[in-house]
Amino acid sequence: MLSRRLFLKSTALIGCSAAAHPLLSSATFAAAPGDNRLVVIILRGAMDGLDAFQPYGDPALRGLRQTLSLGPDHGATDLDGFFALHPGLSGLLPLWQAGQLAFAPAVSTPYRDKRSHFDGQTMLEAGTGTDLDLDAQQDGWLNRLLQAMPGQASETAYSVGVSQMRILQGQAPAKSWTPKAQMDLSPQAEQLLTRIYHDDPLFRDASAQAMEIVASLSPDLATGKPGQDHLEIARFAADRLNGQTRIASFSIGGWDTHAGQAGSLPRMLGRLADTILTLKADLGANWDRTTVMAMTEFGRTVRENGSAGTDHGTGGTLLVAGGAVRGGRMMGDWPGLAEGDLYDGRDLMPLRDIRAYAAWAMHAKFGIDRATLEGSVFPGLDMESDPRMTA
Repeated sequence: MLSRRLFLKSTALIGCSAAAHPLLSSATFAAAPGDNRLVVIILRGAMDGLDAFQPYGDPALRGLRQTLSLGPDHGATDLDGFFALHPGLSGLLPLWQAGQLAFAPAVSTPYRDKRSHFDGQTMLEAGTGTDLDLDAQQDGWLNRLLQAMPGQASETAYSVGVSQMRILQGQAPAKSWTPKAQMDLSPQAEQLLTRIYHDDPLFRDASAQAMEIVASLSPDLATGKPGQDHLEIARFAADRLNGQTRIASFSIGGWDTHAGQAGSLPRMLGRLADTILTLKADLGANWDRTTVMAMTEFGRTVRENGSAGTDHGTGGTLLVAGGAVRGGRMMGDWPGLAEGDLYDGRDLMPLRDIRAYAAWAMHAKFGIDRATLEGSVFPGLDMESDPRMTA
């Protein structure tokens, strides 16, 4: 019996989704040579990095936020005497202490000023600069990475779903899987489905692959639970990464905290922490060869708004975890929160292109040369100095 909260999606089909919707998630996978693993998590809706990793040591912070980013005196955990970890991420503290968690503040894509979720996410996943029209950016930087890697191949396929992740669209083979729909099929219904789609190669192959995938899942993973999509995806990703898959990307939505952020953000940070910890637990020994990068389309305003939330900003935060990470530290520089240090007088000043961190991870884990990374994978990027993010 096929019982699964699945939507299966062919990479030839393009769905649409609300860019900041809290429920829409998809996962994409690709096989590649070697033993190193890379997981990219897109945090849709613009995570407030200033609340996740609170710069309580900056003297300007308290004048900007009254109910948010309150530091160690209000439940956050001090990390280094300047930054504190939000209580929602407290589950990741052992990773920080073990040197398997790091973060980079004041990062961004080249996207500026308009602060649209859709445009920001398009540029984040496309990995290109402002020299290309957003409508023309059809492929993603992880797909261009695959094109630069000899011996890459597709993972088992997953089709028909809610939203297509641009990050793995492109010429190199990669497939998708999304736990969004309830499919309860008896053996007779499976046979009927096979007959209906017999003359349609796209849906015939997709349904056959769906049944094969579900049959391979453990009973717990195959049944799923409402509200646990992030854990299902993490467990499924780990299962594939323990096999032939070496690159996985998925999204977690719900980060658009314009109002009541103190109530909503802890839940989202908890989901992110649980996702990373599930990856760690299920990957087992392969965690030591894994780098997880959680990134968002842009940051949020440094000032708390009148609705006890924050609005769309510029400089954001990159979270990096994994057994292959040189963690227990902040990476990069801190621009400061004084009035003269802000971007447009309202946002955290971006100091480094977030693509540079991804590029250096690819260089370290997959041996991609700098010329290819700056010329093909991330056109127009200046990688600058190596942040030595991974071991």
